[in-house]
Amino acid sequence: MEENKSSKFRRICVFCGSNSGRRKVFSDATLELGNELVKRKIDLVYGGGSVGLMGLVSQTVYDGGCHVLGVIPKALIPLEISGPSFGEVRTVANMHERKALMAQEADAFIALPGGYGTMEELLEIITWAQLGIHMKPVGLLNVDGYYNTLLALFDNGVEEGFIKPGARHIVVSAPTAKELVQKMEQYIPSHDHVASHESWKKEQLGKTQAKNTQGETVTGNNSFT
Repeated sequence: MEENKSSKFRRICVFCGSNSGRRKVFSDATLELGNELVKRKIDLVYGGGSVGLMGLVSQTVYDGGCHVLGVIPKALIPLEISGPSFGEVRTVANMHERKALMAQEADAFIALPGGYGTMEELLEIITWAQLGIHMKPVGLLNVDGYYNTLLALFDNGVEEGFIKPGARHIVVSAPTAKELVQKMEQYIPSHDHVASHESWKKEQLGKTQAKNTQGETVTGNNSFT
């Protein structure tokens, strides 16, 4: 039996769908990812749902003894939570708060196959990396070539001059969970940031200090580092 390994990541945010997809290969890959996180003692941050691939990855990580943090907007609770949830669930007001909190809590990001919501979360976190808001690895689990056309679109963006070649390397992709996490652990940012990472950190720090001055409660890690 393979020995459990620790990882440089404490928590990974997984973007995935509230649907399971038509083919079993997607559920199998989700189980594989969940087990890989457990093997490496990595906690999970995810969208808070108990259905589809979200429910599957959260249960797998939770049953494996790692911490699970779900973040879900109040309006989506009737749609994405059916039956018991696993681990800690935090309710937020809207999608913007959901994505911000997930980003704050995670050391890296992985997108499983999913629909518009999964891809929107993925593209926003890629954009934040390009802008210099964070320097965390972004991984794409390309199950059975599901994301081949999206990766080809990124390549075409480089070819047509809309994406800088260095920024194309923000996205790390692999067909298996084990290979993907290994590549992400070796990832070193090589692209030029639109604005310096330090300038974004100062901006965030200023907002946090202003909230504290006004007497508002600030919770969680307010850095995107």
